[in-house]
Amino acid sequence: EVQLVESGGGLVQAGGSLRLSCAASGFTFDDYAIGWFRQAPGKEREGVSCIARSGSDTYYADSVKGRFAISSDNAKNTVYLQMNSLKPEDTAVYYCAAEQSPTCGSYYIPSAAQYGMDYWGKGTLVTVSS
Repeated sequence: EVQLVESGGGLVQAGGSLRLSCAASGFTFDDYAIGWFRQAPGKEREGVSCIARSGSDTYYADSVKGRFAISSDNAKNTVYLQMNSLKPEDTAVYYCAAEQSPTCGSYYIPSAAQYGMDYWGKGTLVTVSS
């Protein structure tokens, strides 16, 4: 059974940090690009970051560049999203997603990225207070 299990969300003040984790199981981790999407109330789901091939390919949305960092631990089949300098506009449900791809190429087409994912986690809520 394929599973993507997110953890690490919570409430944090603006300027603070959180680290999200995505534990994957049920598929060959190395064959997939793993990433994070987020969806705020009333907004479209957007791709935030992605990592593929043990970090040889990564993607960051412009809105998080310089503040978020994605990494993976292939021994643990886990991807992390370190989120620093959080802003109230980062408030959203964050979803982990997996795509059978050697690259994060799908993320460069924001309007279509989410439709290319093969598996999804259930999401974790991040709330940033001002």
